[in-house]
Amino acid sequence: MTTYEDLPPYLLGIPGPLRDQLVATVLSGAKTATTGLLPEYEAEGEPLPAPGDRAVLVDSQERALAVVEVTDVQVLRLADVDLRHALDEGEGYTSVAEWRASHEGFWHSDPVREALGDPEYTVDDDTLVVAERFRVVERLA
Repeated sequence: MTTYEDLPPYLLGIPGPLRDQLVATVLSGAKTATTGLLPEYEAEGEPLPAPGDRAVLVDSQERALAVVEVTDVQVLRLADVDLRHALDEGEGYTSVAEWRASHEGFWHSDPVREALGDPEYTVDDDTLVVAERFRVVERLA
């Protein structure tokens, strides 16, 4: 068994129905990738994930559910996200356009704009994103 008390939380989306849906897709095995905004990492002063990093997947109630390990990280332009990545996000996307529309809706939301300190933040083809792949190494609950 992995000791996980000292691992950071692995946070997907924002607390509430979105996070819990994303956590469920990870636990089902459907979600093995996620995408974040590089500007959000920079605004929050967080280091980028790196292969081998481990974290504890938590739900909206901050319950520790699994240990995940980062397997790959790429910083790329939003326009360069490919279909494989969109499919591996496990949320039922069938095209990059569908994936992008969903993500833009999230990235243009008030909570994200607040985190970035820019109430009118928008993304475009040249916005840098962090495309991350991970695997569940241990279920905790």
